[in-house]
Amino acid sequence: MKHSVALEHQRCRGCTTCIKVCPTEAIRVRRGKASILHERCIDCGRCIQSCPHKAIKSLSDSMYRLEEFSCCVAVPDPALYSQFQHLEYIDTVLNGLQAIGFHRVFEAAKAAELLSDYARRYMKAEGERPIPQISSACPTVLRLIQMRFPKLIDQIEPTITPIELAAILARREAAAETGLPPGRIGVFSIVPCSSKVTLSYTPEYLDHPVLDGAFSIRDIYLRLLKPMRSLEETVPLSTSGVMGVGWCACGGEGAARLDESYLAVDGIGNVIRMLEELEDGRMPEASFVELCACTQGCLGGCLTVENPYIARARVNSLMKGLPMQKVYFDEAGLTQAEVLSQHPLKYTPAFLLDEDRQAAMTKQLQIQELETKLPGLHCSSCGAPTCRAFAEDVVLGRASEEDCIFKVRERMRYMAGPAAADEYLPAPFRRGPENPSDR
Repeated sequence: MKHSVALEHQRCRGCTTCIKVCPTEAIRVRRGKASILHERCIDCGRCIQSCPHKAIKSLSDSMYRLEEFSCCVAVPDPALYSQFQHLEYIDTVLNGLQAIGFHRVFEAAKAAELLSDYARRYMKAEGERPIPQISSACPTVLRLIQMRFPKLIDQIEPTITPIELAAILARREAAAETGLPPGRIGVFSIVPCSSKVTLSYTPEYLDHPVLDGAFSIRDIYLRLLKPMRSLEETVPLSTSGVMGVGWCACGGEGAARLDESYLAVDGIGNVIRMLEELEDGRMPEASFVELCACTQGCLGGCLTVENPYIARARVNSLMKGLPMQKVYFDEAGLTQAEVLSQHPLKYTPAFLLDEDRQAAMTKQLQIQELETKLPGLHCSSCGAPTCRAFAEDVVLGRASEEDCIFKVRERMRYMAGPAAADEYLPAPFRRGPENPSDR
């Protein structure tokens, strides 16, 4: 799997900030530099937001990619609209996108509206499904469930994301109107987070990518500022209503389904706690659960510019002038098969200790034994997020026991005595006086 989250080792100072915020313990610091365990990364972007030295970034595309195609279509996530102050009309942003090099624009909000209409019309009529159903809109949540909560995979709705549906429709529409072969049409998403950048290359539900690349909202925002101010004429381009635009905020998808018993959760920590409760069967009264890895949903993505709470207020203001719904599934010429997954999601054994069950049990016992000998402070001085993770690294050969400063101190005390050992330790780790008379 190709990930969009990457490290710039020259910038990294080995501060361990990133390893403390990673929800899947996918980062380690060894020899003063961070590294990513790619099999555990879910591209949530928490490390990008927290790194004080800007050493972690998302590998989105360059605008030079537009030169590779005869016709380029922009697929903007509705979170893009919330980044601009005093924006009155969505058409201003869409016209600005055409001014910076895109030939056509197809809103992801329109696809979101179609998926909402599909859910209202057909999902409830398709027979009994495990309750509650879990939204498939957030790629980070899908990867998290596949990795840590495989028992919940059957409860994920089998529909593709709005960005992917928008890409399919955009290419089809552009090919019909321009007469160009699909390969000469470039479809690029404009996304708020690293997870959706990864989705453009590695789709979860589709056999093949339907996007040719992805741009971050942060990069496009800067390019749009001047063209949007200098627009002399605004051509009507927007084709989405409240139900589509609202998907960019946490709770927007559930509201668009007109489902009274939905639950919306934002923030990766809250999402994990909710998944734990769902796995334990403690949420039977909700029929639909919308889980957003970022604060306030896509408005809080790591590739956005604006504060997510300010962005939420702007979206609410922008939606006041929009109709409730502009497009309908039955009128879009879509079949149900086109919005459903092409293959089921599978369990990703990222935390597997060994392919052999007996060997895995042996390693598990070794990890537990070593963990009992560690201080349990989870200080991250060893380069792992917790003492448990450090014990696992040692058993799997990714680290040495000597990486723990407390284990070093014990060895130095044994070899040279307590007083001599303290002389070689940094001040924060030295022992205090043994009794008041020593102070």
